[in-house]
Amino acid sequence: MVQRAKLRLGDLLVQNGLINDSQLKDALAEQRQSGRKLGATLIAMNLVSEMQLLELLSKHLNVQAIDIQDYRVNQSAVRLLPEIQARRYRALVIDDIGERLLVAMTDPADINAVDELSAKLPKPIELAVVSESQLFTAYESFYRKTEEIASFATELADEYQDGEEFQLGKDLNDDEDNLVAKLLQSIFEDAVLAKASDIHIEPGEEHLRIRQRVDGVLQENLIPQHSIAAALVLRLKLMSGLDISEKRLPQDGRTQVKIKNRDIDIRVSTMPIQHGESVVLRLLDQSQGILSLEQTGMPASMMKRFRHLLGRPHGMILVTGPTGSGKTTTLYGSLNELNKPESKIITVEDPVEYRLPRINQVQVNPKIDLTFANVLRTTLRQDPDILMVGEMRDQETVEIGLRGALTGHLVLSTLHTNDAISSAIRLIDMGAPGYLVASSLRGIVAQRLVRKLCERCAHSAPPTSEQSLWLSRMDESHINQDYKHAGGCQTCNYTGYKGRIGVFELLEMNEAMMHALKSGDTAEFSKQAQLHEHYKPLAMAALDYAKQGMTSLDEVLKLIELIDETQFMEPVAEPHKKQPYENQSQEKVPEQSVSNKDMSANKLKLEDIE
Repeated sequence: MVQRAKLRLGDLLVQNGLINDSQLKDALAEQRQSGRKLGATLIAMNLVSEMQLLELLSKHLNVQAIDIQDYRVNQSAVRLLPEIQARRYRALVIDDIGERLLVAMTDPADINAVDELSAKLPKPIELAVVSESQLFTAYESFYRKTEEIASFATELADEYQDGEEFQLGKDLNDDEDNLVAKLLQSIFEDAVLAKASDIHIEPGEEHLRIRQRVDGVLQENLIPQHSIAAALVLRLKLMSGLDISEKRLPQDGRTQVKIKNRDIDIRVSTMPIQHGESVVLRLLDQSQGILSLEQTGMPASMMKRFRHLLGRPHGMILVTGPTGSGKTTTLYGSLNELNKPESKIITVEDPVEYRLPRINQVQVNPKIDLTFANVLRTTLRQDPDILMVGEMRDQETVEIGLRGALTGHLVLSTLHTNDAISSAIRLIDMGAPGYLVASSLRGIVAQRLVRKLCERCAHSAPPTSEQSLWLSRMDESHINQDYKHAGGCQTCNYTGYKGRIGVFELLEMNEAMMHALKSGDTAEFSKQAQLHEHYKPLAMAALDYAKQGMTSLDEVLKLIELIDETQFMEPVAEPHKKQPYENQSQEKVPEQSVSNKDMSANKLKLEDIE
């Protein structure tokens, strides 16, 4: 058993010369005000470091100091102590070592806490000391809600096995005793702990699948009680204002819940499948605020050029990429920078994801003919300086947006294309005249998200044969160097990755590219784009991250599979045939180049597009 300390922590620190009597007096006074433990108070006052405190306690109490991030924690042992008690005693059962349980504590000298833990645990305990920051991180990692979810699912299936009607309210807090509410609350809490972006609830013939998308990858949890799926779907429909009697058609809705003191917006999408209704929940943490452009991971040199584009008084800027590539984050980060009292900003979105002060945000509703095109026409009467269109979906929306950009507005929008070069060509494919695209488009950002390697377990190794073959096509000089590969540790839940970072390419329009678009020569446009002095393809940008050790070559190769590798070759396609201009009755904008002067006095009026 641990030898009991006779000295108090403060006296111990003074005795070892880490602080003096005056500093101890100040720390005790601060402790009385804050109510925190003395150790935490001293660290907050920068009088000692966490590591100094850890080493001192380890030496004085003759216990080992544990780095939880490097220790393979026994999750079965963790569950021997409930989370509420673990947090109360600042302790974590990290291993079962035969006759004893290894318990990590922030303060093993707390005799009362040690005695109470000994009484509550089934075996004698051996103590170790751990830093408070690591312990709190471990709580979030180990006290997931998996067992709680399974328990509630079992209770719910037993309670309604006779086919009784589910008695459900419209909010998770309406009926706290209701098992469906408790089950959903646990599902949401588990998703927040895992930092999941989406929850998939999928009923099957024998199981109910609950999957979470974490860092872009789905993680699955199977629940045998598949019959409870109907209760979960019904509750979610009530919460999001959907029609509970309609089970044959897809529905979309929205709700908000409070999870662990965070306001979480939830986008709800239901779809009928073979064994019931599948529900996908997109989680949007409103309490985190809008990410800045710096937080997207855009390189500093590219950020400078992108901000220059944002500072122009008119023109269109496109952000492209597939679903889940971070386009929304980039757009909202841009709007956050542009959001100033002297600028009128209007957004047209489907749906409105984050609410921004001072910005007029409109959510489209096709059921009542409130489409992107119709709303966009109306916004032009509202004297805007900046427009953000959620997506360029059809020819009409594209043309209105382009003409708005041509006549004095800064227009931001998204497009679902593989890379920046193909985006301008896609606008022409959608029916927009080449001269209009050339005159209005100012820049295109293409982006993806790749997983970041876990800093604690990543290891260096030479490329595999497959990776070497790909590298030889890119640049042979990259073959003979080592790259970081994914490992697996407690910190990253043994995935080898933790978090994601954006990979970007930025294409700025120049005279040669504009001339090619006006003449409808897309092959020449592609060639000139690749010759642009600042253009770097997505693959090369991702490879830069791999060379820096931020991501793995496996992640880079996954990205390459999603984009057209011909962007790295000389364009050989036949010149693109110019699409016929369907609305011949509309007045065409002259094909001369547009001046860079502020055109706010010539902003588009409704009659120009009708």
